[in-house]
Amino acid sequence: MNCYFLTFGCKVNTCETASMQTMLRSAGHCIVTTPEEADVCILNSCTVTESGDNRTRAALRKLRRSYPDMLLVLTGCYAQAYPEQAESIPEADLVLGTKGRSRLPELLETWQQTHTPCGAVDAYTGHDTFEALPCDIMPDNTRAFLKIQDGCNCFCSYCIIPYARGRCRSLPPEELRRAASTFAEHGYQELVLCGINLGFYGMEWGGSLADAVELCCTIPGIRRVRLSSLEPERMTDEVLDRLAALPQFCPQFHLSLQSGCDRTLRRMNRKYTAAEYAGICSRIRSRFPDCAITTDWMVGFPGESDADFEDAVRFAEEIRFAGIHVFRYSPRAGTRAA
Repeated sequence: MNCYFLTFGCKVNTCETASMQTMLRSAGHCIVTTPEEADVCILNSCTVTESGDNRTRAALRKLRRSYPDMLLVLTGCYAQAYPEQAESIPEADLVLGTKGRSRLPELLETWQQTHTPCGAVDAYTGHDTFEALPCDIMPDNTRAFLKIQDGCNCFCSYCIIPYARGRCRSLPPEELRRAASTFAEHGYQELVLCGINLGFYGMEWGGSLADAVELCCTIPGIRRVRLSSLEPERMTDEVLDRLAALPQFCPQFHLSLQSGCDRTLRRMNRKYTAAEYAGICSRIRSRFPDCAITTDWMVGFPGESDADFEDAVRFAEEIRFAGIHVFRYSPRAGTRAA
């Protein structure tokens, strides 16, 4: 079949889309770049905000109107976090969450034989291992995005992602080396390491994110290694010292802040204070004088007063971020903040 992908959300979703494309090509399917060519559309969803869910449902409706005979597969975080909602969407023929993506070729084969709608969302157990999916190319990218971590144990009060991704788990070093080498063999000179809570890479065996960066820097042909979005808690002096010793490491740090006000941070169940976050930024800059520090910032969190907001603004001015991604609080059913 001709398979078209529509991907919403973060770089992890981009990685997983590339892996699903690799699996489908290996199974004899063809990846196409426009829906007009496609027999099947795989929509890889995001559920960080309510607007993301709305975009997913709207995209499915539009695809069904435009291509009534197309097989529509809904996968990703929305399907995993809210499986009953996802499976009730009339336009979705197959529903697959974030767990067990390796089953996608088998599910498509079954559909070709039965044409029977199917919900295939498996719940996380808390003891899941990292699902290493094959990937050899990143379509339309000159750098390779490599997913090395999945899941989150933090349970911030506004966030549904621990329910959409399960607990923290990491790509084992030997498989990381294999994946990075494959990208290098295909001509990629730059790797971007990605994860749901990237800083927690290696926690299962007492390792750290620095282990992954160091390993990637040993791969012949890899000239640059970058990090995607990070939570600040695991940026220890040891990790920063080891990163600073690597010529291939690119010092751009996207450190999620959410608020610069301690009262709001406590209600968010964030694991640091504003002063601790500022200290991490200071330690980064002491090692990387020309680094860029960017962040995410949530406004309108429940209970946030004007005074809380002004405190947060003053904090951001003190930190001197290179860029801030500002977004409104979005209630997510099942979280404490909602």
